[in-house]
Amino acid sequence: MVDNSRLIERIAELKRERNAVILAHYYTTPEVQAAADFLGDSLALSIKAQSVDADVILFAGVHFMAETAKVLCPDKRVLIPCPEAGCSLAESCSAADFAEFKKRYPGHTVVSYVNTSVGVKALTDVCCTSSNALKVVESIPADRPVIFAPDRNLGSYIQRLTGRENMVLWDGACHVHEEFSLERILDLKREHPEARIVVHPECKAYIVEAADFVGSTAAILDYCGESEAREFIVVTEPGILAEMRRRYPGKVFIPAPASDSTCACNDCRYMKMVTLENIVSTLENMSPEIEIEESVRRAAERSILNMIAIK
Repeated sequence: MVDNSRLIERIAELKRERNAVILAHYYTTPEVQAAADFLGDSLALSIKAQSVDADVILFAGVHFMAETAKVLCPDKRVLIPCPEAGCSLAESCSAADFAEFKKRYPGHTVVSYVNTSVGVKALTDVCCTSSNALKVVESIPADRPVIFAPDRNLGSYIQRLTGRENMVLWDGACHVHEEFSLERILDLKREHPEARIVVHPECKAYIVEAADFVGSTAAILDYCGESEAREFIVVTEPGILAEMRRRYPGKVFIPAPASDSTCACNDCRYMKMVTLENIVSTLENMSPEIEIEESVRRAAERSILNMIAIK
């Protein structure tokens, strides 16, 4: 058995030696979350990357997240413990294909989810996250057409909320949020009739329609704390359950299953590639490191800062 306490001690030593901080997403494993200096969703981590007082940022998450940190912190060294940890949503939209897509819709304002490569961000007018996508789209004049990429489910959800008919959606999706089973969620609801169903907006429309609450990971966390309910069926990546149980130990959180009947929950295989072992190795070797060509970085930075500026 791996001695996690020793690995966490070693990580603490290396952070002091390197003047490093660890940013971790809610979807990483509980032990990785425990080793982090800051835990959050995409928006919080994007903002935190700007303000951390360190020479080195180690991003415990997937590749596009570390790229985002580097875009915002060009003078810091940004490390990623597992560069192979990609994102099915980001990979559904290559920069080359998106550039061609964008040409077909001149005059459109481009809104791209932060779950994209730095190349796609460089082609974007303003980024968004699931926390602020509605606010971002509503900040654009109603008569101005919009390209929304790459998540068709989030885009469709925002389109329904705003009533905007002038939105063009890229046809991409997250493998985790695509694979939830409505039938199995409703089975859980019958077993736990008092439970509230909380759903991430990257899910398909018929899953969203079954929800008691729809929101980003951060919004779901807040809702579960504020709600009088004691049980929640959680329809997003189950890594969030560790933080839910830490914050609200008196409540019960039930992970929603995937359509595959052999799965008790629905993990992101990429987030789970980040481990304490590869965090130690990365800090010891100061590698792998994120590097971005400066002209691309600047273009991507503009789209991210445009997002952060929207209040």
